[in-house]
Amino acid sequence: MRFRAMLWGFFQTMRVIDPSPAARAGERRLYWFAVLLALASCLPAVVARYPQMSDYPAHLARYAVMLDGGRSADLARYYAFHWAWTGNLGVDILIRPFAALFGLETGGRIISGIIPPLTALGLIAVDRQLHGRVTIASLLAMPFAWSPMMLIGLLNYALGQALALWVFALWVWLDRKGPVWWLRGAIFVPIGLVVWLSHLSAWGVLGVLLLGYELGMGRGWRAFIAPWPLLAPLVVMVLVPGTAGTFSYGPYWWVYKQAIWLKAMRDTVYALDYLSLVVVALAFLAAAAMRRLDGRLGWAAVMLLAMTIAVPRHISGGDYADYRLVTTGLMVCCLSIRWPRAPGWAITPVVMLYVARLLITTQDWHDDSARMEKIMVALDHVPQGARVASAVLVTREQWPLNHFEHIGAYAVVRRHALVNANFAVPHVHMLQLKQGGRDFDDPSQRLLLHHTQKVDLANFAPARQADWLWYVGERAPDTLPQGAVVVWQGQGSLLARLKSAPLAK
Repeated sequence: MRFRAMLWGFFQTMRVIDPSPAARAGERRLYWFAVLLALASCLPAVVARYPQMSDYPAHLARYAVMLDGGRSADLARYYAFHWAWTGNLGVDILIRPFAALFGLETGGRIISGIIPPLTALGLIAVDRQLHGRVTIASLLAMPFAWSPMMLIGLLNYALGQALALWVFALWVWLDRKGPVWWLRGAIFVPIGLVVWLSHLSAWGVLGVLLLGYELGMGRGWRAFIAPWPLLAPLVVMVLVPGTAGTFSYGPYWWVYKQAIWLKAMRDTVYALDYLSLVVVALAFLAAAAMRRLDGRLGWAAVMLLAMTIAVPRHISGGDYADYRLVTTGLMVCCLSIRWPRAPGWAITPVVMLYVARLLITTQDWHDDSARMEKIMVALDHVPQGARVASAVLVTREQWPLNHFEHIGAYAVVRRHALVNANFAVPHVHMLQLKQGGRDFDDPSQRLLLHHTQKVDLANFAPARQADWLWYVGERAPDTLPQGAVVVWQGQGSLLARLKSAPLAK
């Protein structure tokens, strides 16, 4: 009963309470306005039938094979799926009930639309618990609900990060209540496992947030012991096979480290993205100079930013481990700014920045989703169970992310085809290829070229083991494999039959 009463009390603190009637009215308006902004973050997924995250189709293909369970003879011939309890299962677990209720594609779209509001509302929850009200801190952090990690399609991490914010808010609230150690353990041991299951890196971020909070509260050496309830996943990683992995910084890591910082708020418009990064950096530095940083998050922000340099790029086979920390670290930097009663002249441009970025992302998703729908007509000409070589032109000079990089994976979802656009590295991913070999692993579908280079598909390696070639790019290919016959062509795409491929029925 005590736990239930305390949990209800936590959610009650989300309400605006202020002894001054005039101040209460103003705080209430700002609170509900912030909640409205947070809920509005789902707009891109609302207007786009096809979520425009570059990795998303490959994730959807994995879910399709997982949910099929070997019932499709074609999928069973081409793919194997080996379930493993690892720290990267957030949406893989969540998609089961959503697909059962809404179907796979609609379920995935709904989940994609839920994560940004869950993140933005989590920012408000943290702000409320630390400062007692919505402040400029959560408003400045709100653009990170659509960070590059979400835009790339790292859904498990994005979900885990959202959960970590809510868990941190709960930790702060319980700390004010002064719970006994066993109650904290009873609550946060299972919660820590849930965050770890969603994503390993999100679990690490949560640990840093809790450690930073305890240090900011001036608890000395006890701060390093306080997050002990989060250690349960370590036992799982030791005992359960498949939960550990290798580490790698990758080639030219010093150049790469600079690049991820420059792309910390990468979306669609270079000038706006760079301006957004400058605004966040200046706001944090100004707050530090004016001693307006909240140490309860300031320590975590500093640790996360330092970790962006120390942490390798690849952890347990996952990419962008350090890039994730750049975007999360900057978000925490924003949250650490302590300016409870910022005037309207400061709040207005911060809100305008968020709204501008959200509207641009929404429009971009709407437009590219419409383009994708036209390109997907190519699948009408692909036979069930075909072998498809996907080739997508990615221009090196292009600032926006290429939303079509894994579009070929939709052939798995809709035609149960063998496609070279999936994440299927042995001993890393749960999805495995039975045919195709190394030529069919991601990123074999990506043609990473300068705008002056020719699009030469004459010797495109995946086409040697395929019956169909599905090309997507801003310009037509200069060459095709010998004997290829174009059977369908649309704006920015073509489908060619290779050798003696069977016709679609």
